Amino acid sequence: MTTKVHEMIEYVAGIVRNPKLTIDESTPLVSSGLIDSMALADLLGKLEDLTGLRIPPGKVQPKDMNTVALMFATAQRVGKPRP
Repeated sequence: MTTKVHEMIEYVAGIVRNPKLTIDESTPLVSSGLIDSMALADLLGKLEDLTGLRIPPGKVQPKDMNTVALMFATAQRVGKPRP
């Protein structure tokens, strides 16, 4: 697991705020209801910071943010280098 993935997992855990829940790269976040649409915008901003990519919100669906692994895959797929 990379440092960036670990940092995103920690960030997600802070949003979820359930100390009994263990979150990893493949934990379903959206489909399980752990993350709502308001949190997705926050996570997208964090993902941009971690990857250094500009990710157009219109190209990202909730299913693209369902797991931390999918978040990083989506960033690589639709992200553009920041100027």
